[in-house]
Amino acid sequence: MNNKKNIKVHETAFVTSTFRSINENLSHDVYAKLWCNARSKELSDIYLNSVSTEEVYTHCLRNRYFLDKIKELISSSKIEVLINFGSGFSMYPFLLDKTLINIEIDKPEIVDYKKNKIEYWQNENVLPNRNIHFIGVDFSKDYVQSLLSKINTITKNKTSFILIEGVLFFLNRTETNTLFQLFETIQNKKGFIGSVSFQKSLKDTVAFKRLLNFMGDKMPELHEDNYQTIENDYYKQRPHYKLIDHQDYFTLSKTYNHQVKLEKDMILNEHFYLLEKTNI
Repeated sequence: MNNKKNIKVHETAFVTSTFRSINENLSHDVYAKLWCNARSKELSDIYLNSVSTEEVYTHCLRNRYFLDKIKELISSSKIEVLINFGSGFSMYPFLLDKTLINIEIDKPEIVDYKKNKIEYWQNENVLPNRNIHFIGVDFSKDYVQSLLSKINTITKNKTSFILIEGVLFFLNRTETNTLFQLFETIQNKKGFIGSVSFQKSLKDTVAFKRLLNFMGDKMPELHEDNYQTIENDYYKQRPHYKLIDHQDYFTLSKTYNHQVKLEKDMILNEHFYLLEKTNI
């Protein structure tokens, strides 16, 4: 029987946007609230009460970190394209310079819904016009060559920033390797990657156990015994890339003068990585 309180996979995108909207001073996302509604508020409250109330701030700081890093690279003329894998309902295009080319990649149903809503809000002058290309992908199929062709048609060898956040946890290592090999092909000569992942040590925390219990209860279609964690060496050893920055929730909290509320054991500590293509 379908449980109304279950959370569908696509609904997690609404939850993430709701978190980002709760503290705009921290996230610097003034548009996330557009995705908020009664259902997203209900799901967000369920998640926070079940897993960790600190999740509001981890998501805000994640958004802030990548937003600031991408702004820095744009201002120094190092990137011309933002390619967001698993873009969900993130609103980076509207928080960044209008000259940026944006490619949003996600499941077809998410991309179609987002595109329609954004076009509506732009027609209503709620959102500014931006150069956005939406690509729906079924990652369970053989997608690499088709996706690469679509991306290359848009980028035309322009320098890109590839962002992948909130995705790798749900993939296995083979799927992850395929993605990073695709990234390297896209960024033929130069570019940057921003990635988010958990480390293995998190599995020993109360917060992680509560997360697994929550997904088993509210998202049974995703429930598995093992979800992917990634250690630093995976990023340090990427062929033709150099790890140029590594942060986590606690280091970013210090950077942005945010007061951590809970004990470390009750926090899902995300790690944030910034890689640069070196061709070495």
